[in-house]
Amino acid sequence: MLVTLESVTIDNFETLIEMRLPPEQDRWLANNAESIAQAHFYTDWRMHAIYCDGAPAGFLLYDSVAHDEPGHYGIYRFMVTHERQGRGIGRRALQLLLDELRARPDARRITICYKPDNLAARRLYLACGFAEIGIDADGEMIAEIRLSAARPAPSPAPAFP
Repeated sequence: MLVTLESVTIDNFETLIEMRLPPEQDRWLANNAESIAQAHFYTDWRMHAIYCDGAPAGFLLYDSVAHDEPGHYGIYRFMVTHERQGRGIGRRALQLLLDELRARPDARRITICYKPDNLAARRLYLACGFAEIGIDADGEMIAEIRLSAARPAPSPAPAFP
């Protein structure tokens, strides 16, 4: 099973916006059409299509400057289509995203929010290194990964005569 994070393009956005969750999960997450539209208007928001073995399997959206805090990356949407759940796709996609964000030189913290009764999300996020830090004003659990202080850009190599 090969999981990759791909760009959202004219070739895959319709598939992404048609992805649905069952009613018992649908209440936990905004739909992908809304998220894709938001990403076009909020300039700090980034999105990826989640692919498994070359086919779209989910969607994710994050803010590269969450709450106007440099170095804070906030994951706002993360979903795997219902038919593909329970196969490790979400875990692998989240690991890929976390690797991408950790590689950013300014990265200091990564957060994600979820409904407290979404036990599958909770298990996944805790297993991937998030720690719960409290409930936000919307009643969602906030979980975070704290990274070491932002890493400075590498210095240029000294020139030797």
